[in-house]
Amino acid sequence: MTRVPESPGPPSPEDSREASRGRPGDRWQAFFRPLGVRPVHAVRTEAARIGRSVRAIGRGPGRERDLLVQSLKAAGAALLAWVVAKNLMGDPMALMAPWVALVLVQATVYSSLRRAAQQCTAICVGTLLASGAEAVTGDTLGALAICLPLLMLLANWSRFGDQGIYGATTAVFTLAAGSVSAASVGHRLGQTLLGAVIGVAVNALVLPPIHLRDVRENLAAVARETGDVLCAVAGELRDGDWDARTAADWSRRSARLEHRLETLHSARRWSRESLRLMNGPLRALRRVPSDIPPDAEDERWSRITGHVRALTRTLAIAADEDRAPMPPDPEVLATYARLLELIGQSCHAEGDRLLGGPADGRAGDGRAGDGNAGDGDAGDGDSGDGCGEDGERTRRELHHRLQEVLREHAGREAARTTVLGSLLLQAESLWAEAVPAAVREPERQGAVASRAPEAE
Repeated sequence: MTRVPESPGPPSPEDSREASRGRPGDRWQAFFRPLGVRPVHAVRTEAARIGRSVRAIGRGPGRERDLLVQSLKAAGAALLAWVVAKNLMGDPMALMAPWVALVLVQATVYSSLRRAAQQCTAICVGTLLASGAEAVTGDTLGALAICLPLLMLLANWSRFGDQGIYGATTAVFTLAAGSVSAASVGHRLGQTLLGAVIGVAVNALVLPPIHLRDVRENLAAVARETGDVLCAVAGELRDGDWDARTAADWSRRSARLEHRLETLHSARRWSRESLRLMNGPLRALRRVPSDIPPDAEDERWSRITGHVRALTRTLAIAADEDRAPMPPDPEVLATYARLLELIGQSCHAEGDRLLGGPADGRAGDGRAGDGNAGDGDAGDGDSGDGCGEDGERTRRELHHRLQEVLREHAGREAARTTVLGSLLLQAESLWAEAVPAAVREPERQGAVASRAPEAE
């Protein structure tokens, strides 16, 4: 006789409470699950990031050391304002001066001056309006009801920037302090002015911040990441192991170059602002490097990343089976991959030059400089960085062979001709922008010399 298992009864109250509590680890997992992160992984990642920042501070000048200096300057300005307000001016409630000095040590001296004017104006308006409302109503609640709506409207005025909110907060502090008198109002405004003067003076006189290094570093990062994308595309094309998913990954990597460009443009704006009002003193102190990349370099690399974006988009269209254009033959793509590899090497060399290091022509996937040109005879004289005389000669050979293939396809395979023509056009544009004009000069002179007998 088979025994029928007993059905479990309802859980006891103790079991229900224990199940609802769960283990501590489960509760932490449930807390972090809506955030999409694992707690242990998040802590390790953040600790690793902090460790890298600390090591960067010790290695030498950089963004991390600049942040450390600005943080110490802000703390020092607040301490100095506290000492002056409390000990020299005898204020038992030295609050406004260190507060204002702390927030006015900004990333540039110009932004410190601008925000000092905005914040002092907002604090003066908030203090005077709060004291006037208190005098009219004689009640703290009534004074707040009168002044806060007006001050919040003024906080949204663009002339105040992001400092307008200090008018409303100052009004709250003024009315919450108790008695409002002409002496207390004057004292508060005097402390505000004192803190502004100390904050701006410390920022301008103690290692005034400059952001010219960020321009060079971001420009070098754009060059090297562009080279990484081109070398990655070249490696996959040469191996022939690529599909629509691979092409989509190329498109995503080229899209990230646009974000890198935005960072470069932001660094360029900060560099201009850091020299406003401080160009002469900084040059007198020899703190302004003489080899700052010009604005034209930003425009040049914007065009280069645009060509990379168009190139990866063309490959994505060719890899789509539902679209009419077809990719060229694998042998042709191998030759084209070698051409992209040369351009990627020149981008790496440009990034190394911007950082002051050796132009080693590092390839993003470890394949650059191996002499493999797809069919064996066009990559033997590689110069290593893709932009020497040997690199230019190799590039001309590859370009000539690709043009011959394009002419052969023009009469019989329109779909492949369209894709190859677009790819070749993007490669020509990339080479013209990425390689210095001095390297391309021999080719131009040779073309002029070849046309001279015909003209005669």
